[in-house]
Amino acid sequence: MVAPGSVTSRLGSVFPFLLVLVDLQYEDGDPDNYVAYYRRATAFLAMGKSKAALPDLTKVIELKMDFTAARLQRGHLLLKQGKLDEAEDDFKKVLKSNPSENEEKEAQSQLIKSDEMQRLRSQALDAFENSDYIGAITSLDKILEVCVWDADLRELRAECFIKEGEPRKAISDLKAASKLKNDNTEAFYKISTLYYQLGDHELSLSEVRECLKLDQDHKRCFAHYKQVKKLNKLIESAEELIRDGRYTDATSKYESVMKTEPSVSEYTIRSKERICHCFSKDEKPVEAIRVCSEVLQMEPDNVNALKDRAEAYLIEEMYDEAIQDYETAQEHNENDQQIREGLEKAQRLLKQSQKRDYYKILGVKRNAKKQEIIKAYRKLAMQWHPDNFQNEEEKKKAEKKFIDIAAAKEVLSDPEMRKKFDDGEDPLDAESQQGGGGNPFHRSWNSWQGFNPFSSGGPFRFKFHFN
Repeated sequence: MVAPGSVTSRLGSVFPFLLVLVDLQYEDGDPDNYVAYYRRATAFLAMGKSKAALPDLTKVIELKMDFTAARLQRGHLLLKQGKLDEAEDDFKKVLKSNPSENEEKEAQSQLIKSDEMQRLRSQALDAFENSDYIGAITSLDKILEVCVWDADLRELRAECFIKEGEPRKAISDLKAASKLKNDNTEAFYKISTLYYQLGDHELSLSEVRECLKLDQDHKRCFAHYKQVKKLNKLIESAEELIRDGRYTDATSKYESVMKTEPSVSEYTIRSKERICHCFSKDEKPVEAIRVCSEVLQMEPDNVNALKDRAEAYLIEEMYDEAIQDYETAQEHNENDQQIREGLEKAQRLLKQSQKRDYYKILGVKRNAKKQEIIKAYRKLAMQWHPDNFQNEEEKKKAEKKFIDIAAAKEVLSDPEMRKKFDDGEDPLDAESQQGGGGNPFHRSWNSWQGFNPFSSGGPFRFKFHFN
């Protein structure tokens, strides 16, 4: 009798070469040489190819019924596959075939284990029939620690996980089952539908393609494939439009996504999240705040929606709300630099709003174009020109207002100065500037006489007289 350990220990790194030699033995030598079959089975086992070893072990036992080492090894493999009755039969025959002391102990131990697996399997099936999915999972967990290659039990546990609302755990078991059972189209179909329900359209598409590779006429897989492919194409197209900055078109695409799959809430949430992003980037704050808020009602901790709504709040000059959103987002992702920078900007803008706000002075929104700024400036400059006022008190008030209007126009019509102001820094405030220097607009009215409010350049042009 050949001891399995002695064969395995000599194989080393020459497994493939040994298998070739064993194959040649079958061709050129005796096809009933049970030792050669056993050697090849042992090589397969050492290489982790248990399925390939099983036929050779069966052949060994057919040729030599009392080869207890082969029976023990086959019993182990059958037990791992969950073929408990067949495994028990092997272990019982080992005990009847005059085994060595170690083989007898091993066979008895495995018989006890097999009996325990039979009991647990009955418990699991009864629990499943009675809709006690937690109880079934508890029993199946213990069985699958031993019967690791039992595809049917993994599929049963996957069903329990689905019933308990744990689809990702179900996917893990079904993926294992798809490898353990040949042509397992049902497993691939279920994996694809689970990914689809989770909103992972790309993985869903990948898995349903595996199903169709095995059976291109599979009706459910083909119908599901068409649906996933259509949805996937819409989402890819929408994302490409976002990358190109075509936010209105992207919004329309995501609205189509929601119409294409209205029954899976995950696609509605993800679509609204991206529409919220599009509105924010397209500087449509009212729409962005509305849609982002809808997303946050469903997912209060959605960091992307919090960031996009905060951006929209900044445009609307709702600084307290923006700060609150950024702080909430930071609680869930403290390492996000965009959140940190956004929060700092919102805090600066809040502080700035408590001082002089050039947008408010001109009465324009933060996303106003240069033409709007110049137009607003000209109108206000005409209205508050000090020459319009005769009363000294009114003239002083007008002078101050006039200076603020001129300062607002100077800052907001200059791209570099406007960017500084939008980032929360007043380029005309000595406190905001390193090295001080004072505010050049804080001077007497006399120094402002002679400007042309209809000019888009510097303030000094000619004296403007009023009758």
